[in-house]
Amino acid sequence: MKTYHLKVIPGAKRNTWKEEASGIKVYLTAPAVDGKANEALIEFLAEKFHVRKSAVNLIRGLKSRHKTVSISDS
Repeated sequence: MKTYHLKVIPGAKRNTWKEEASGIKVYLTAPAVDGKANEALIEFLAEKFHVRKSAVNLIRGLKSRHKTVSISDS
């Protein structure tokens, strides 16, 4: 299991992952309304790491742009 600390930027032009000096930023096209950005984040990470959506867990930051996510190896 791997843990990532991310900053999520909703409402971007496209979904992308950027590693910067300040940390990892994930840009999502989904708006930060009614949990849509969280759902999009889980889908994006599952696709990026080639795992099922159930292997991606949002540990911290449900209503924040700063999130902690764990990804299982299965």
